[in-house]
Order: sequence, then C-alpha cells, then structure tokens
Amino acid sequence: MDDAEKTKESKEDEVTAVPNSALDSMTQEIQEAGGEWMGNPEDEGAIGWTAFDSSSSDDGTVTVFLPKETILEIPHQSLVRIKSHLDHRSYLGAVVRGPFAEPDGLRSDSPVVVTATVRGRGNILMSNYHGRVQVELIGEELEKGGIVPPRRRPLPNSPVFPLSSKETAEVLRTSGDILLGIAESHDDIEVRVPATKAVLPRHLGVLGTTGSGKSTTVSGIVQQLQQAGVACIFLDTEGEYTAINEATDDKQMLEALERRGLTPKGVDGTTIYHLVGRETANPKHPHTIPFRLDFSELSPYTVKEILDLTGPQEQRFLQAFDVCKLLLRDLGVYPVRGNKKEEQEALELDELETGYPRMTLSHLIDIASVFHDVVAKVPDEPNPYNDIFKSRLDQVKQRVQAVRSDSEVSWRALLGKLWRLHRFRIFDSNQAPSLPYTDMLKPGQVSIIDLSDTDSPELRNLAIAQLLRGVQHQQEEAYRAAIAAGRPPVPVTIFIEEAHEFLSAQRIKDMPVLFQQVARIARRGRKRWLGLAFVTQLPQHLPDEVLGLINNWILHKIGDSSVVNRLRRSIGGIDDSLWSRLSALAPGQAVVSFTSLNRPLLVAIDPTPCKLLMVE
Repeated sequence: MDDAEKTKESKEDEVTAVPNSALDSMTQEIQEAGGEWMGNPEDEGAIGWTAFDSSSSDDGTVTVFLPKETILEIPHQSLVRIKSHLDHRSYLGAVVRGPFAEPDGLRSDSPVVVTATVRGRGNILMSNYHGRVQVELIGEELEKGGIVPPRRRPLPNSPVFPLSSKETAEVLRTSGDILLGIAESHDDIEVRVPATKAVLPRHLGVLGTTGSGKSTTVSGIVQQLQQAGVACIFLDTEGEYTAINEATDDKQMLEALERRGLTPKGVDGTTIYHLVGRETANPKHPHTIPFRLDFSELSPYTVKEILDLTGPQEQRFLQAFDVCKLLLRDLGVYPVRGNKKEEQEALELDELETGYPRMTLSHLIDIASVFHDVVAKVPDEPNPYNDIFKSRLDQVKQRVQAVRSDSEVSWRALLGKLWRLHRFRIFDSNQAPSLPYTDMLKPGQVSIIDLSDTDSPELRNLAIAQLLRGVQHQQEEAYRAAIAAGRPPVPVTIFIEEAHEFLSAQRIKDMPVLFQQVARIARRGRKRWLGLAFVTQLPQHLPDEVLGLINNWILHKIGDSSVVNRLRRSIGGIDDSLWSRLSALAPGQAVVSFTSLNRPLLVAIDPTPCKLLMVE
C-alpha cells in the first residue's frame, strides 16, 4: 500500500466532530426541560429502593433491591427507614431475609450464570449483580415523633436508608439496667432490659438444650439484679449456682470476658440454704444455713398430690387431717383458747393455700395410726408419739371413732408413705429453723436453695411448694408495708431450675392444686413485684398452662422441630427467620423477646463473670 492509499484510509477512519450548532441545540433543550438531572436530594444516602409487589408478596413485608456496592451495609436483622415520597409517609422496618446477591436480568441458576461462575477464572466472566432483602415493617413514623402500627405499605421505588446505631438502639428500646449481650449484626449495640415492675416481674422463661448457655445467662442476670437491689432466690436442684459468690476461673470464660471488656466478679450477698441433715454442693461457701420444712405451711391438698396417693389413700389422709385439726382445736394448740385473733384466723383459713397452724407431720401420723388400730381392731391401746395425744388418749379415740372408716390395707399404705416422709427427718425438726423469708427478701440478697443432696422428687417438690408459698406470703406483707410507708417495694425474682421436673404436663394433670398455687403466685406476684423465672432444658415437658404465664423469653438452641413449632404457637412477635435459626444457634446465642424491647432480637449473650460448679 502506497502513501496516498494510507492517507485516504486514515481519513476514512477519522470520526467527524459534532458541529457546534448541534451541541448548542442540545444544551438549549436541556435547559428548557429543567436543566441537568441532579437526582432527588431527599434520596441522598439511600442504599436501596423498594420493589413492585408480586403475587408472592406478604402483608407486612416489602422487597428492597440494592446496588451491589451497598449489600454489605444492610446485614440481617438491621433496621431501615423507608421514605415513601409519593404519599409522604415514612416507615421503619427490619431486615428479616437476606441480603441475597442476584445477577442482573438473569436467573441465578441459568446456564450462562452457572458457566460464568464455574469457568470464569478470576471472575472475568462474572455477571453484574444486585442485592435483595425482605424487610418487615415495624411501624409508621409520625411527623411529630412516635411510631404507630403500619396501616399501609411503602409505594414502589421508595428510597431505603440504614438507621445509625444510635437510632437503632432507640427504636429497639435496648436501654436498661440489666445487660444481656450484643445484638447480632450490630456489634456496637448492647441489649439491655430494665429491672422494673414493667419487665422482670413479668415472668421469664429461659429455655435451651444442654450446653446452650442457660446457666451462663441466668448467673449473669442474677449478678446484675443483685447490684440493682433485687432480691433473688434460686431453686437449685443440681447445686450449680452454689459458687456464684466467687469470680469465674474458667479459661474460656475469662478470655470471653476480656474480649468484651468485662471483669470477672462474684455475686455479693449470697447465702446457701440446705435441708437439715443434707449437704450443700459447696461446703466452702462462707454463709450456709440448714433449714427445715414445716408441715403446717403445706396445703393438705398439695401434700396428697405430691405423695401421689390413690383414691382410697387420699380419702383416709383427709379424714386423718380433719380429725387432727379438730383435736388441736379441742386441746387448745391452735387456736389458743381466748386468743380472738387466732380464732378469727382459723375461721378464715384457706386449706388450698396452707396447712393447719402448729400441726406437725408427727401429729398426723399419730392420728392415722389410731385410725389404723381402730379399723384393724388392735387389742392393745394406741401409743401416740406426741405427749399431748398420750395424755388425752380417750378424747383422741372418741374423735377417731366418730368418723366412719374402714380398709386396714389403705390405712397401712397411707402410714407407709407418711412414715417415709418422717424418716427424711426434715419436717418440724428442732435441729434447724424454718426459712427466714424476711431476710431472704431484703434488697440485693441472693438466696440459693440447694436441693442437690436430695434424690427424692417428692421431697424436692414439697420443699419448692413450701418456699413458693412462704415467699408469696412474705412479699404480700412487705408490699402492704411499703405502700403504707410511701416507698416502692423490694422486687423479688425466683429462679426455678429444671422447671420441667416440678411443673411437667403430667404433674399438672395429677397435681392441679399445686399448679393453681403457682398460677396464683404468678398472677398476684406481678402486681406485688414478685417474678418467676422458669429455666429448663426440656421445654417440651412444660404444659401450655405454664407457657401461658410467661411474658419474657430467652431462647437458646432448641433442636427439636416439634418443640419449636409448639413454642411458636405460644410466643408471639418472633419472625420466621429467627425461628428458623433457633435449631442452629451456637452456645451463648439466644433469641431474646422482652416486653421492653420493640421486637425480638438475636443476641450474643455476655459471658458470666461468676463461677459455676458445673457449666453446661
């Protein structure tokens, strides 16, 4: 090719410049149309926009599309603000699904995308993509402040803005005295709940499998409740909490505390109470006190249920109880003759809640023995243990013979169960005092009822029944005194460990009176600043009646899908994405739902600063 031909070809390849007249015409048209497009200044800072609804859209949720540059700015469970400009409304929402990355204009499983993903070395062939999240609407923001339930939906193409950490904490209402941990997806938001009448006296459920972190959660809460002046009572069936007065020495726990900037520390003001004649799991504790059970504090209907008496045994038990009660009245044991106050109290006595004052287990055994001897026609005279019955034997026999009774076998079986209780040597003992409820309900006092050295479930349940009744009675008196003095009452929280053993569905079926006592405590207690915390690794054994008493929840890992589905029917407000993650939670993670929080949260529970004897 000669030079002339090259010059000709070069000129043909040159791009002709745009005439100035055309540029001037375009500029004029832009100015006439309103000037250069600048975007909506109100959209500045938006990280996504709402999508159109489809046939698969759900009420209360909207789909949001994101450019790929902002996908990492909106993690799961984060909060957003949606400004629906066309109808001048502003909404708050939470990301409940996603963020998901989707290719632009293609299905994610299309052959082109799959091939580009597998064969695209170094992402050379990677398709452009965008993000998608599903946002659940929390509420609509009012112009003058405040949030109301959303009655409408954001319109399509509404800009979406992430909330700052401060705004998120304010919307979720995560402030309070008791620090639970850090909100997942919000590393700088601490989840707290207030230790006030509006929260913790509303009963708490701490559920989870073995090793999920329940004990860590409970001990950490108690350590802070004590500092807030709440009186805490543990019903500790395993002795696990008997060393919480000491700082933790567990290596993993110490490392976790250091990462969170927390200090190992024991719980102040702890006292261990153990049944007389039984050992505590921590004999080195500086303050241990043995205690006895008082038969007079236990409702006869509760006792007969816990002893699992048959129908005939139950009938004879109540016969012996009624005769014993009449004799104690006849002999001036209670009410004391001439004591008008005691006589009035005796008339108002509710035997569904309490026993008969000053009646001991040995009193009842004496009367049941006389019944047996009369029915069996034993030729020898009865030989009661108590002197008051020995000295008035004719009067005792007269009362017994006035009651029509039979079945020597049933009386013998009943006596066998009563003597079994007596051989525990914990009822009405002179070797130990009753539980000092007044001391236990002082501000910041932590009382650990150590039942670990007791193999008998009947004995444990009798001890728990007496404690619940005694605490309720004392808190009623303390509440009235506080109101009369014009001061707030001392809040009290009772932690029932292994609650499924005490309040299983089968036990409630067999022991309706005992459950009614617990239900009364739950209903009255909330108004008297008395809260119950049910802790269990087998929530499937808790009946619906118990679940219905609980207002606040800390749900650790629960792997049984049938249990999760049952809990979903009892606990409202937890979105599907949190329920689906419940079976895969790591130790220390929990779904937290409290009445003080605007919505349930997935929380990394803080490590406990105190020592546990048997960490799950």
